[in-house]
Amino acid sequence: MSLGQDTIGRMRWIYLSPHPDDAALCAGGLIYDQAHDGEQVETWTLMAGVPEAEALSDFAAEMHAKWLTTSAHQTVELRREEDRQAAAVLGARVVHFDFIDALYRRGPDGEALYGDPVDAPVNPADAALPAQLTAELRPKLRPDDRLVCLLGIGDHVDHVLVRRAAELLKRPVLYVADMPYVLRHPESVQAKTVGLVPTARLVSVAGVEAWIASVAAYGSQLRSLRDMWDPLFEGIRERCAREGGVRVWE
Repeated sequence: MSLGQDTIGRMRWIYLSPHPDDAALCAGGLIYDQAHDGEQVETWTLMAGVPEAEALSDFAAEMHAKWLTTSAHQTVELRREEDRQAAAVLGARVVHFDFIDALYRRGPDGEALYGDPVDAPVNPADAALPAQLTAELRPKLRPDDRLVCLLGIGDHVDHVLVRRAAELLKRPVLYVADMPYVLRHPESVQAKTVGLVPTARLVSVAGVEAWIASVAAYGSQLRSLRDMWDPLFEGIRERCAREGGVRVWE
């Protein structure tokens, strides 16, 4: 989606998405309603770069088998295309950055930094990554942009690092819960929201259906979440009904 002259200078909602699928998964209904209310909404997918090396860790190879892909390049291109399709459903503009997914990151010795990056401690080799993300984001942001970031529930290292980067920007941030991790670990919300104030943002019926349709665009990811597919869609509906929309923290 290209920007027209009438959109230049307007306030934007910027959703910081660690990977293709995170923004749609966690706030698709809110994105849809904002876009269809005439707001300018963009999802900035940060870990969407193609790694230089094609060698895969055992865990990466296992995930590729679930996604039915054979290389990192193919996987990244597929996930970017799924991200574009989901953004089109929601009415958002998607921007892809070239940082590398934790699945493919390697240390100076060439060894993979992570096996499964979910519920994993941040490798010391990634210590500088939040500042690098911030340096890339800061010149692209306008003073009145509103940032939305994930809380980091589930402790996927990329979600944790992106939250750190957002907070290094030293500007107001809204937070949303990480799906599907919050469905599995609702007790983790309290620890991730210390000092934050929760509010509910209404999501329309059309927004809920668009949310689910946007998540369905990520076919590769749904193949790896077969046991979560129905609970995920039901969880979106149930949370919207229970909370009156999407809960956000600021």
